Order: sequence, then structure tokens, then C-alpha cells
Amino acid sequence: MPVIDQRRRRLGIAAGTALLTLTVAGCSGLGRTAVGPVTYVTERDAVIMLNSPSVKGCHRLVPGAKAVQNGTLIDIILYRTRDCTGPGTTYVATTLTDVNAATSLPWRSFSTVH
Repeated sequence: MPVIDQRRRRLGIAAGTALLTLTVAGCSGLGRTAVGPVTYVTERDAVIMLNSPSVKGCHRLVPGAKAVQNGTLIDIILYRTRDCTGPGTTYVATTLTDVNAATSLPWRSFSTVH
């Protein structure tokens, strides 16, 4: 009997592993977020925090963002346009901050790097 028990155990482990793999793969694209906050300061010194934004799409900032802190677990790209296009982008790695010079245009949107 020990041989049959070992086979059943191995079969059970293999089935459990396959089920876990399928579950993780099937849910990996659903509602993924950049865990943590993106915090920014506007030209009027208002502090705004976006907690765990989606990793998909373009995220608009309140007009006039002059400093952006990336507290998420993934990197972001800042844009001077509202639709995450155009030149003059800035790459902000996780846990870092970008502060505009007084003569620079404000940040208007960001996207995530994933």
C-alpha cells in the first residue's frame, strides 16, 4: 500500500500545483495597481495623493503639479500633456521625487512602467 499512497500524494501535489498556477495566471491581469501612493503638490501648494493607481492607462493630474513623489512599487513617467504624449517626459523611479524648476511647465499626467 505505501507505493499507492505515494502515487496519490504525488498526483495530489501535481494537481494542486497546476490549479494554483492556473488561478494565478487567470487573475494576474485583473485590477492590477501600482501599490502605494503617487503624491503631488500643485502650484497653489495643495497636496494631492492618488493611492494605488491602476497600472493601465494615462492618469491625469490636477493642473499645475510642480512636485511629484512616486511612493508606489513601480516606476512612473511624467508628462506635460493631459494625454500622456509628447516630448519632455521625466522618468521617476519608485520611492523618488521630481521637483520642477520655477520656469518649467507643470506636470499634467503620468503613466506607469510595467
